[in-house]
Amino acid sequence: MTTGLIPGGQPPDPRPTGALPQQRREPVGHAAQHVENRSRSSVITARAAASFEPVGRSVASARSFVRDTLQGWGFADIVDDAVVLTSELVTNAVVHAGTSADVLCLRSDEGARIEVADRYPEREIPLQGPAINMGSPDREGGRGLQLCAALAGRWGVEYTPAHKTVWFQLDLPARAVGTRAAGPALPAELLPLADGRVRVAVIQIDRTGHITAWNEDAEELFGYPAEQVNGKPLTDLAAWPHTPGTSTGIAEALRLSRWEGSYGIRTVTGRVTPVYASHLRVRDTGGEPSTVCLLVRDHERAVLQTPLRVPASDTSTGSEGQSTDPFEVFIGSPAPDDLDGLLQRTVERARDMLDGDSAFLLLATDDETELEVRASTGLPSARQRFARVPVEAGPGRYGSARMPAVHDDLTAVPGAVPLLNGTGMRSVVTVPLKVEGRLTGSLGVAAEAPARYSNEEALRLQFAADRIALAVESARLGELERLRRGSLSFLVEASDLLAGTLDRDQTLALMAQMTVPTLATWCAVYTIADQASEPYLSYVLHEDEELIDGIKSLLSKVPPPDPVPTPGARVWTAPGEVAHQAALRSSMRSLGLSGSPTRQITPGIGPTLATASAVGGETVVLPLVARNRVIGMLTLGKPTDEHFRQEILELAEDLSRRAALALDNARLYSERTAISQSLQRSLLPPGLPEIGGLEVDVIYRAAGEGNEVGGDFYDVFPIRDGAYGFAIGDVCGTGPNAAAVTGLARHALRLLAREGLSGPAVLERLNSAILDEGARSRFLTLLYGELRPQEDGSAELKVVCAGHPLPLRLRQDGSVEPAAEPQPLLGVIEDLELYEQTVTLDPGDVLLCVTDGVTERREGARMLGDDGLADVLTTCTGLTAGAVAARIMRAVERFASDAPSDDMAILAMRVPGLHKD
Repeated sequence: MTTGLIPGGQPPDPRPTGALPQQRREPVGHAAQHVENRSRSSVITARAAASFEPVGRSVASARSFVRDTLQGWGFADIVDDAVVLTSELVTNAVVHAGTSADVLCLRSDEGARIEVADRYPEREIPLQGPAINMGSPDREGGRGLQLCAALAGRWGVEYTPAHKTVWFQLDLPARAVGTRAAGPALPAELLPLADGRVRVAVIQIDRTGHITAWNEDAEELFGYPAEQVNGKPLTDLAAWPHTPGTSTGIAEALRLSRWEGSYGIRTVTGRVTPVYASHLRVRDTGGEPSTVCLLVRDHERAVLQTPLRVPASDTSTGSEGQSTDPFEVFIGSPAPDDLDGLLQRTVERARDMLDGDSAFLLLATDDETELEVRASTGLPSARQRFARVPVEAGPGRYGSARMPAVHDDLTAVPGAVPLLNGTGMRSVVTVPLKVEGRLTGSLGVAAEAPARYSNEEALRLQFAADRIALAVESARLGELERLRRGSLSFLVEASDLLAGTLDRDQTLALMAQMTVPTLATWCAVYTIADQASEPYLSYVLHEDEELIDGIKSLLSKVPPPDPVPTPGARVWTAPGEVAHQAALRSSMRSLGLSGSPTRQITPGIGPTLATASAVGGETVVLPLVARNRVIGMLTLGKPTDEHFRQEILELAEDLSRRAALALDNARLYSERTAISQSLQRSLLPPGLPEIGGLEVDVIYRAAGEGNEVGGDFYDVFPIRDGAYGFAIGDVCGTGPNAAAVTGLARHALRLLAREGLSGPAVLERLNSAILDEGARSRFLTLLYGELRPQEDGSAELKVVCAGHPLPLRLRQDGSVEPAAEPQPLLGVIEDLELYEQTVTLDPGDVLLCVTDGVTERREGARMLGDDGLADVLTTCTGLTAGAVAARIMRAVERFASDAPSDDMAILAMRVPGLHKD
C-alpha cells in the first residue's frame, strides 16, 4: 500500500495521463434522485490517497486508512459511515473484482468525499432500464451501492478506459458557526491539563551518528543548549528500550530510510523523558546522508504517529473470486488473528445476521461448569466482561447452555439468561459452541422486542456457531498457551524475588507490588499473628498512589474476611457494599439531603467517590496458608464494574501459595533472629564502668551477617574498692560456637577475679574450665589485667598476656612499646605456669589492646601486623581514648577494600594529663 497526504489546495486529477474524458453514469432506481456530480465549487483543503493490493487483508487496511484520516481531520461524526462504505466498496474491488483499489479522501468545509477506484470497469451499473435487485442484505457482496444510497448525502459512479470510480460524499452535521466540532460546556477546573504548546524537537544526525542540528524546542524539552550537544553522539542521550526479541537498536534505526517508535531521552537533570520519534533519512546537496529526527513527548505521539497498516497476505478464493470457506463467509475476510478480535467480529456478525439489538459470546472454563463473558455488542461490555455465569442455570428447556434455546420473553422466565438481567432485552436466542462434543462456549443474540426469534433463527445461528467453533477453540488454546508461558515466567520471577528476602515488611511489599497492576488494580494483605488473633490489615497498594489512604480508611471500617483455609479465590462483597454506601452518603450530603451544612461536607466528596469507584468492582480473597495454618489473606480488587478472568485467578492462587511460604519463612526468621540477638547481647558486658582518673573506650565488630557476638570478647568490671579488672580475648573460630566459649570465659573471669585471686590464678582456673568442655573446648588467647588509679594521677596495671597480641603503650612523646611479655595460650595444656607483670601508666599515656582481627587485616599479600599497628598508634598522641580507638578502626578498615572476615575488638585506656586535655 502506498499513501500520500497533500494539505491544502486543489487535488490533482487522479486520472492517468492521456485518459479520455470521463463518462458520468447516473445510477438507476430509488437512489437516483440522491446522486449529484462533484461540486466543483467546494474548496478542497486536504487530500489523502492510498493504494491497496488485491488481497483480502487490504479491506481492513483500507478501513484503518479512512478511519485514521478522518479522525485526523476532526471528522469523528462521519467516521463510522465512511468506514462502512469504504469497507464494502474496497471489498468489491479487491475480493470480488480481484483488482487493486485506489482510495482517495478529499476534505472540504462541507465534509469529506471518498473515491474508490478499481481497474475492472466492465462491472458497471446499467445506464437505463427498470430498477434492479442488488441482492439480499445477507450476502457478502453486492451491498456497496445500496449502502451508498442509504448513508451518503451524494454518490456516483465515474468511468475511464482503465478505471471505474465509485464516490460518495458525507456532509458534516450542522454546527454552530465557526466550529468544526462541538461538545458539552465544562467548568474550567474539569478541563484536561495540557502544555502551553506542543513542542516538536528537530534533531539532525550525521552519517556517524553525531548531532549536527538542535532546535529551540529540543532545548526546551530536554534542557540542553545546542552548543552543548552538537557534535555528540545521539546514543549518549538516547535511553533505548531493551526489549527481548527486538534486534533494532538506535544505530540501526538511524540508518533506516524511515523509522517510527518510542524511546527515551536523558534530560539535563538526568531523568529520562519518554518520546515518540519519527526518523527520515535524507541527503544534503553534497550527497552526504543524514537523519532528521522529529520528537514529541510520548503522550503527544498522535502529532507524528503514522496509522499502523496491516500487512497484506494472499487469501485463497474460489473460482468466482469469492471465499468458499463457510467460516470466511460468516466472519469475513480477513479473519482476525487474535482471539479477542475473532470473538468481537463473531458477535457483530451474529447480531447483524439476525437483526438483533445485542449479541454476546461466552467461553467455557476447563471444567465446563461456568461460562465467562468474553465479547459483546450492544451491552454494557465494561460491566459484563469476564463476568461468569453457570453452565447449568436450572431445569427445563432453557436451563442449560449445552442446548440451543429461544426465549420469547425474558420477563416470563427471570434469570434464564443472567447476563441480560437489567439490560432491557426481552427476546433472545442462544446456541452452544461445541468441538468434538465438548462445550467450548455459547453464542447469543438478543432484541428489545419480545417474540423476535423462532427455531428458524436458532438453526441459522447454530449453523454459524458450528462453523466458527473450531476456530474459536484453536484461538482460545493459543491464548491459553501464551498466558501459561507468561504465567510461568511471572511465577519464576516472583519466586526469585520472594526468596531474596527474609524481612517480613519487605515480603509484604513485594507480594503487593507483584499483584498490582499485573493481576489486579488494588491489593490488600491481611496477616494473622497466631490462631487466637484477628486478621490485621498489614499492607494496601493501588496503582494510583493517591487512592491508597482512602482504601485503607474504607477497609478499616469493614470486618476482615474470615480466615478460611479452603484453597482458591472466593468473592468478598463487603468492600463493594461499603464503598457504595459511602458514595451514596457523600452524594446525598453534597446535595444537602442529610441535614448537614453542605459547605462543610462537599470538599470530601471527591476522595470518597474516587475510593468507592476504585473498590466498587469484583473483590476476591485468597488464603495465605503455610505449614497447615492460615497466616493471612491476599485480597485483590478491581474498579467499578470490572471482573477477574479465570486465568488471572488461577495465577493469583499460585502466587498466594508461594507468597504464604515466603511470609512464614520471614516470620520464623524474624523470631529466631530476635532470640539469637537477645542471647548474643547477653554475652556482651552490660556497659563500661565509670573509672575515676582513667578514660576507657571499646570498639567491637563481630564478623558474619546477623552476628552481634563472635569469638572475640572484652570486659571491664569492678573487682573491689578502687580496683578494676579488664580483659580482651579471642576464641578460636567465629560464630555461635565461638560465642559459647566467649560467654564461659567472660563470666568465669568475673567470678574468679572477685574471689580475690591473682591474675595468674584466675587464668589457670579458666584454663581448667575450658579443658573440661571436652570436644566443645577451644583454645583461647587472653589478655587479663587489674588496674588501680593512683593518687598522683598515674595508674598501676598488673597484666597477664596468655598467647594474645601484646598490648602497646603510647607515651606522651609519641614513642610506642609493648607493655607485656607473651605467655602460653589457654585451652591447650593442663599445667600452666603464668606470671603477671606490673605496668605504670603516667598521665597522658595510652594502653592499646586489640585482637588478632586487627593485626592480621590483609590486602593481598600485605598484612597490617604489629609494626603497622604501632605506626598508626604513634599518630594518636594527645587524643582521647575514644578518638584513639576510632582512628585505629578507620586505619584497619582502609587497609583493605574487602569486608573484614574476622572478629575485631579494640580496647583503649588512657590516663588523663595533669592539665586539662
